[in-house]
Amino acid sequence: MTSIDVLLLKLPARRIDAAGVRELAAALRDVAPPLRHIAAHAAIESVESYVYLALRQPGVPHLGPLQDALARTEPGAQLMPLQMMMSVAGASAGQPAPFHYVVETDVAQGGEDDLNAWYDQEHLPGLASVPGTVLAQRLSDPTGSPRYHALYELETQETFGSPAWLKVRASPWSDRVRPLFRNPKRTMFHHVLTMEL
Repeated sequence: MTSIDVLLLKLPARRIDAAGVRELAAALRDVAPPLRHIAAHAAIESVESYVYLALRQPGVPHLGPLQDALARTEPGAQLMPLQMMMSVAGASAGQPAPFHYVVETDVAQGGEDDLNAWYDQEHLPGLASVPGTVLAQRLSDPTGSPRYHALYELETQETFGSPAWLKVRASPWSDRVRPLFRNPKRTMFHHVLTMEL
């Protein structure tokens, strides 16, 4: 298995709050691999939450005890092992980022090289350069679906959809690559709590 950097815990039908994050951290403390921090986000327009468990050291963690604990404490939760592909400090690096925008997708057969080149050379650096973007990252699930995850930490919700944001999206390369997306999901979250461990 490929080395993993982050575990994404998807909580459907739950809008987690700060107390819930603390309870979850306590419940996972003895069963999760060694973690650097937990960052939790609740969706704005739907009832779901994403909790990122950043591993202290990248590796191939044994997830059995963690999955067993989640089956008891968070029925219906989905645990996704993710590998960091790219991380770009944004134009607003160092500022608070109360909003977290996520694009998840699989890719059409034969389109992977073009999609990855577009993200790496144009799209992720371009959106990172937009005022209001604090951080832009790409992660992949080496064995699951959706395979690709693009994450944008934003100063304001209005950063998404701003003229500068839309200008980056309106390129000929973007027009060529977007039809390669399969089962895309786009979600805006608000940041709930980050806990250093």
